Amino acid sequence: MKTRSAFLLAGWVLGLVAGQAADLQAWTKMFNGRDLTGWKSNDEKPDVFTVADGIIKVSGGRAHLFFEGADGKANFKNFEFKAKVMTTPGSNSGIYFHTQFQAKDWPTKGFECQVNTSHTDVKKTGGLYGVLDVLNNAPSKDNEWFDYSIKVEGRHVVLQINGQTTADWTQPESWDPATALKNMSGRKLSEGTIALQGHDPKSTTYYKELFIRPLP
Repeated sequence: MKTRSAFLLAGWVLGLVAGQAADLQAWTKMFNGRDLTGWKSNDEKPDVFTVADGIIKVSGGRAHLFFEGADGKANFKNFEFKAKVMTTPGSNSGIYFHTQFQAKDWPTKGFECQVNTSHTDVKKTGGLYGVLDVLNNAPSKDNEWFDYSIKVEGRHVVLQINGQTTADWTQPESWDPATALKNMSGRKLSEGTIALQGHDPKSTTYYKELFIRPLP
């Protein structure tokens, strides 16, 4: 019995390790920690996005950094995204999904997941901007790294901060953003890429350990 139990335990451990390895392989590492290979800034304000010590620093004005991937064709419909984010006092940023490269202005296509702990904007970290906002009380703290996750499956979007759900939204079948949202006609689920937002000259935000994996 002991021998059989040992074999069963060994098999269980090997299966667990194999499952963990497969899970890790399913995730695409979006940021190599050295430079912005696989990303493209619109440079509306130059040098907003810089890299040092395995961290993307976002500071200095409005600009957006779009993920292109190794082949320049990054495109996601159903997916999971995760990253570590850190805000500083008064900073404002965002993570866009289902978007596309845009040379200037705020991206018109896709959704913004808000990053804001203490900026004057009442829409705080973890909200689906303009659609399902987190108002006034941020689940994040300035100068502390926090986990940000985004999951999109069909018409369902879930945002989590440090494992806690902050936004859970299902797009109505009759959803018309041109009617539902002021000046946000592109806020509808489709497909596209991820983008990071540089917001204003006084804003400094940090990102690291960015990963994404497609879902069926």
